[in-house]
Amino acid sequence: MEIKINKEIRDFTENVYFGLSLRQFICTLLACLMAIIIYFSLKKYIGIDILSWLCMIGAFPFIALGFIKYNGMNFEELVFAFVKSEILTPKHLCFKPVNFYNELVNNKKETEVKNEISKHITKNR
Repeated sequence: MEIKINKEIRDFTENVYFGLSLRQFICTLLACLMAIIIYFSLKKYIGIDILSWLCMIGAFPFIALGFIKYNGMNFEELVFAFVKSEILTPKHLCFKPVNFYNELVNNKKETEVKNEISKHITKNR
């Protein structure tokens, strides 16, 4: 007798129906429903060869939601990460270093010079 154990505990998925997880099963049902809706709504107007492709294209987003995983992310997390990295984050990152120590020393020197000048001006009046 052989018992299968996942190497990583996070890889465990509970099989609900036909060896599919609940997420996969629901997405499969939604994909079938979408294909049926597309088929019956367009069969009067389009030939069967093009209609079959439209059914597959209409069902794909639901199948992707249920089955595609990349680097541990589900499909919607993957799409969000792609949008965030490619659209929302600027492509040109500009690094402008600031030497805080140098700024403090320069500020101190400037204030000392100003104080000396003001003392000299008040002294000569």
